[in-house]
Amino acid sequence: MKTICAIRDVFRAMTNFEASFEQVYQITLNEAMILCALKCSSERMTATNLSKQTDLSPSHTSKMLRILEEKGLIVRTLGSEDRRQMYFTLSAAGRERVCDMEIQKVEIPELLKPLFKDAES
Repeated sequence: MKTICAIRDVFRAMTNFEASFEQVYQITLNEAMILCALKCSSERMTATNLSKQTDLSPSHTSKMLRILEEKGLIVRTLGSEDRRQMYFTLSAAGRERVCDMEIQKVEIPELLKPLFKDAES
């Protein structure tokens, strides 16, 4: 039963963090993961690549891409050789948002801080 209670506490911490994150940055964690994947990519990414990198289902990735495009944070371009292929890159506003997220304005909950101690260095 201790495991279930501990998982409940982690879930609460993540829920609180996500709510704070969304309030500060106006995007969800899933949207942020896609922006981060695009930032770290050296080339244009397809929806399939983004789905694999973020472990989001293809349908959920597609929904997140649509939302990010509506927010003006990503740009969709058609492939030059295969016009059915779509590629995604960060827009100028998307690059700015990613830089803003790197400032880490949202406090990591105490329970989760040990998971991020190496990431802060």
